[in-house]
Amino acid sequence: MDLIASREGRLGRILLNRPQALNTLTLPMVREFRRALDDFGTDPGVSAVLVTGAGDRGLCAGGDVRILYELESSQKRHFADFWREEYELNARIASFPKPYVVIMDGVVMGGGVGISAHGNRRVVTERSRVAMPEVGIGFIPDVGATWLLSRAREIGAYLALSATSVAAADAIEAGLADVLIHAEDIPPLIGKLSAIGAAEDVEVALRRFARHPGSGRLSLHRPLLAAATSHENVADVVAAFEREGSEFSLRAAEDIRAKSPTALKVTHALLLRAARAADVETCLTNEFKAACRMLATHDLYEGIRAAIIDKDRRPGWSPDRLDAVSDETVEAILAGDDTPRPTFKNWDSSPYSRWES
Repeated sequence: MDLIASREGRLGRILLNRPQALNTLTLPMVREFRRALDDFGTDPGVSAVLVTGAGDRGLCAGGDVRILYELESSQKRHFADFWREEYELNARIASFPKPYVVIMDGVVMGGGVGISAHGNRRVVTERSRVAMPEVGIGFIPDVGATWLLSRAREIGAYLALSATSVAAADAIEAGLADVLIHAEDIPPLIGKLSAIGAAEDVEVALRRFARHPGSGRLSLHRPLLAAATSHENVADVVAAFEREGSEFSLRAAEDIRAKSPTALKVTHALLLRAARAADVETCLTNEFKAACRMLATHDLYEGIRAAIIDKDRRPGWSPDRLDAVSDETVEAILAGDDTPRPTFKNWDSSPYSRWES
């Protein structure tokens, strides 16, 4: 089974069980996850939920986009069904009415961020590497990431445009995680969570194993990131990094330039919209509209080919320059098409706030 739901006492457990594929998500897994979450959320005998990934490489490396690449041309539109149900799950997680503990050990990317960073008890370790790398495959930060990253301001904009992965301290600084524990403490933490009697016991268990994360690498560059990402278009963001001239800044410019120009401009526009959005559902809807239109773009398939299929890391973007991507193209992608939108069903208001250290 690719996803295993179980109960240990008053703890509901969801285990992503595709370690050979770094626990990448498929549509059946998304559906099983939703069913388990709904069952645990409404069961008075369940006080909290714990989400983990099988194996020792990571929680989840995202959605299985290899499937999209391998679909026949006439079938590619069906991938919108995966996004619709995945985004509905992301929103369901964001409003979950009980403690939702997710262990973000190892690789946590793309869809892995969607099933973790919207939770209310997000645990990272010294092995965590968290990223939204979508612009590197000609796509956009989705799964509600524009909501999360826009609230991380300059750090979030940098992560979205550069596709850089970050360690625990920066993930916490960016609001994508809450608490750091040592990887060796994962088994005893799970043991404590399995023995909880009430929701309040989750806090006791987490505080027992929490470690001080220290300062993240990106916090040292926050003034530079704020200045560079304040520009109204991506070309000016890149130019600002290049003008500053430090090793970090030049690497940032290089990282962004290597990504799909179309994806960069659409991502930037989505971040601006997300900064004004009232809720995560609005951002998920905006992302869904853009995602559906990007199914017809060259860069999405070329990016998947270069990163996942052939692994040559040499995508041939088209257009291959930012100034060749027109505003009209961006607006058309943002407008979406007639694909049915996600339908969100929230829980009742939750008494459980996010982790507070």
